[in-house]
Amino acid sequence: MSKWVEGKVVAQKHWAGLLYSLKVEAEVAPFQAGQFTKLALPVDGAMVGRPYSFVNAPSVRPHEFYYVVLPDHPLTPRLAKLEAGDTVFLAPTANGFLTLTEVPEGEHLWLLATGTALGPFLSILGTEAPWRRFSRVVLVHAVRRVEELCYQDEIQSLLARHAGKFAFVPFVSGESNDFALDGRIPRAIEDGRLEHRAGVKLEAQSSRLMVCGNPAMVADTVQALQQRGMKKHRRRDPGQISVENYW
Repeated sequence: MSKWVEGKVVAQKHWAGLLYSLKVEAEVAPFQAGQFTKLALPVDGAMVGRPYSFVNAPSVRPHEFYYVVLPDHPLTPRLAKLEAGDTVFLAPTANGFLTLTEVPEGEHLWLLATGTALGPFLSILGTEAPWRRFSRVVLVHAVRRVEELCYQDEIQSLLARHAGKFAFVPFVSGESNDFALDGRIPRAIEDGRLEHRAGVKLEAQSSRLMVCGNPAMVADTVQALQQRGMKKHRRRDPGQISVENYW
């Protein structure tokens, strides 16, 4: 099997600041919602690739990837310059265990993300599985600035389609506003503000949590949840918390 599959850019969107999303048509192997692949471009005669989660649900085309431009990175500034019709390369198969098949049965599903880690959760929410398996679903998205709360049309559509079953809790840590929680997710778990805003109790018996984002958030969130009597999930030792570092 070839290491790379050639894809064609369908659209590029600049959301805000250094945040972009890329839509790509490519024939890659079927994937599970929550998984990631690699995007790559030739740089100085060698292919440079970086992992990105699918934003689209597995049944939806084109494929979509939400990413941040790292100014000194050899790949991401080049990705941001791509236009419709340009070529980008993808790994032929997806990877990753941040999927609902790895989450034990429960009553409430919590999806906690920072920044571009929102992407895999949108993929999961675009499938029927979370709505079939859980009575309540809570999406938490933490950013520094209000303009970084991207994909609001998609989130509002989910709120309308799943009224009474879905809650969205935004966090903005770097500027004042009148609708989002301030500070960091772990602190809001500790002081009860997250539960109050979501209208759902965080408890080991009923809650299943998927945590994805920068390593500091993931580590501190796991610690805050462990203080509530929860633990990381492993196949041989089931728990409530599934994690993936993503930044």
